Amino acid sequence: MRATLQLALLAVLVVVSNRLLAQATPGSAPVKTPSAEAQPWEYNLTVDGYIIPDGTSYIDPVFTADHNRLHLEARYNYENLRTGSLWVGYNFGLGDVDSGDKWEFDITPMIGGVFGRTTGIAPGLEVSLNYKRKIEASLTNEYVFDTGSKSGNFYYAWPQLTYSPKEWLHVGAVAQRTDAYHSPVNIQRGFLVGFSHKIASSHKKWSSRPMCLIQVFQAPRQCWRLASGFELFKAAHSSRQPTAAGDPTFY
Repeated sequence: MRATLQLALLAVLVVVSNRLLAQATPGSAPVKTPSAEAQPWEYNLTVDGYIIPDGTSYIDPVFTADHNRLHLEARYNYENLRTGSLWVGYNFGLGDVDSGDKWEFDITPMIGGVFGRTTGIAPGLEVSLNYKRKIEASLTNEYVFDTGSKSGNFYYAWPQLTYSPKEWLHVGAVAQRTDAYHSPVNIQRGFLVGFSHKIASSHKKWSSRPMCLIQVFQAPRQCWRLASGFELFKAAHSSRQPTAAGDPTFY
């Protein structure tokens, strides 16, 4: 019953977002319709390190590539330890804070294949709402259908609220529901502090952002998450904010 409700939530989010995008009017924020020239490939590599007291600490690399509407993603130790996953998704967007809009709404429905300790198929969704690059609410979630055993089916979620008082400083609240490590509670809650810095190349065609993030979860024991990331994107034309899956703080 719980699995059905969780899948229904995923479906409702996709349907509602599609209707919102379809009903955009000339007076509202424009729907993003990037062309091949205006939207080159964007790459993001994030490596997270989890410090688990009295448990197995591990790293969690995530690589994403975006081109126009296409979203590609590869993860390891994300759905479970010693487990990889490959994803393909479709990017939707409404508004663009980089172009002067106050609001920006992004949503990416995805489908992924999971292999390793856990094997299965997973529908997923990444959605975010950004206000003037100052406040961002985001949610990354997925439901893994374990092809080995129904008892291995699992719902993963990462809601996050971030405030950026400076372009390089990000603070906020975060929660997660994961199967990569186990705790006495289903949902771990915590806070985050992040730093980022934009670096432009000498020819000004490409820019990069090295990033650092510290998160502390109380579950009820403290679990530390240390993350570092690197984005590479076309500075002059890129409009979509690249984010690491499950890690919307990075922007």
